[in-house]
Amino acid sequence: MEEALGAIVSMINKTEKAKEKFAQGTPQHTLQKNRLQALNIVLSLISKELAESDDLDYYSKENLKEAFAPITSLISKSEKSQKKLAQGTWQHTMLSNNLKALYIALPLLTKAFSEISAEKEQIE
Repeated sequence: MEEALGAIVSMINKTEKAKEKFAQGTPQHTLQKNRLQALNIVLSLISKELAESDDLDYYSKENLKEAFAPITSLISKSEKSQKKLAQGTWQHTMLSNNLKALYIALPLLTKAFSEISAEKEQIE
């Protein structure tokens, strides 16, 4: 989990740098913005798991739902890129670490979405 946390933080830093390169309002800028939001959500979810705490930044059902697409997209792109790289290179290792983190994050995202959906149903 701690390694996953580090990989997510690294992805956030790289995404923030990439976002700065694009003009606001462009599709590339929006893509990076959506990735950042999703990565920050999964960072919180992993932090919650590590702390074994129920304290978490509150995310709406919609925020959680919107996080799925960027995370699954990152998984897909990382898997495709990794296949093109020689095993043992730093890029291959980085992508392996990122994929491990994203595969940890996805079920946590699913769990959080299910929990908030269940809470909403109980309220209604």
